[in-house]
Amino acid sequence: MGAVKLERVFADLHLHIGRTESGEPVKISGSRDLTFRNIAHEAAIRKGIGLLGVIDCHSPGVQKDIIRLLDSGEMAEVPGGGIRYRDTTILLGAEIEVRDEGCGPAHHLAYLPTLADMTQFTTWMACHMKNVNLSSQRLYVPARLLQEEVKSRGGLFIPAHIFTPHKSLFGSCSDQLDQTLDPALIDAVELGLSSDSRMAGLIPDLDKLPFVTNSDAHSLGKIGREYNELLLAEPSFAELALALRGESGRAITANYGLNPVLGKYHRTYCVNCGELAEETNAAGRCVHCGSPKQVRGVMDRIEQLAAQAGREKPFVPENRPPYVYQVPLEFIPGVGKRAMDKLLARFGTEMQILHDAPITDIAETAGEAAAEVIAASRTGKLVLQAGGGGRYGRVAKP
Repeated sequence: MGAVKLERVFADLHLHIGRTESGEPVKISGSRDLTFRNIAHEAAIRKGIGLLGVIDCHSPGVQKDIIRLLDSGEMAEVPGGGIRYRDTTILLGAEIEVRDEGCGPAHHLAYLPTLADMTQFTTWMACHMKNVNLSSQRLYVPARLLQEEVKSRGGLFIPAHIFTPHKSLFGSCSDQLDQTLDPALIDAVELGLSSDSRMAGLIPDLDKLPFVTNSDAHSLGKIGREYNELLLAEPSFAELALALRGESGRAITANYGLNPVLGKYHRTYCVNCGELAEETNAAGRCVHCGSPKQVRGVMDRIEQLAAQAGREKPFVPENRPPYVYQVPLEFIPGVGKRAMDKLLARFGTEMQILHDAPITDIAETAGEAAAEVIAASRTGKLVLQAGGGGRYGRVAKP
């Protein structure tokens, strides 16, 4: 029997459902056109992403949509786990909020192999959750019990956007990973838009855990703004599990994400006036308005945790995949809807444009300015303006 052929697969494992096909709300802040089918179509046709994690599949309304798509033959279940649409596989996930006693709230991602597994998981959650129809709801059990339930069902458990100031493991929940979670039951951690591998390398608790980078998309256009490059035999749940463990040649080969400077929670900001708190006065108040109310940025929080742990330099294991700063097309000055349509018509998908299309051909299609930014993005030479206060950073024009 010959060796299994492995291939490059792009994966974005954190996508929300805004509404069901019948209009029932799922993620209140998500776009109405974020349905299960629209997500699959956008990723397969325009984005070129082979593996998706839709993290609102615990919702009974979403499950009804999936069943209809399976019954119609438009989609099919994958033997290795997941739902196949054309060349793209959708993994069934849930984002769940937990608040352990004495700690702040944190969001965690759970992925299960099959629709039957997810519907059974929904039945269990409904006994401990006020509204299982909606996204990111509070589950009234300890985080360790959630982990045990996920793992006992053959699932994957990944703490979400672990440094963001609102509802995350280190941003709002606790100072140490094992304060609320069993490290042995964590399959990976999600870095979030305002951090990267080097920043996370300042936290000793994370030294042995794989990192993933995902979009947390609340609209179709945001799909793939952060993603992972995997080496898999096929896009499926079982293959992702092997890649997270680094087994049988499967692997995470790269994390593609925004430069943390572009993240909207990168820097500390003042709640009162919204200005970035690049400095405070002697009393710890905002120098712009005098308010003491500030939301600590990801960079500042990581530096605080590193100081507590006594780590001054990032630890980057040899097997840690490279973190590649990737700027989505929507961030690039000069790439509006018309230019985007022209680029997609010529090159097929956004992944093809960002990774493989010749810069000269991009210039012919979208203009020299856009091509220069894409070229600078590929070589890490973009000039950026920092984000904070819930506002994304910006790419400076060349």
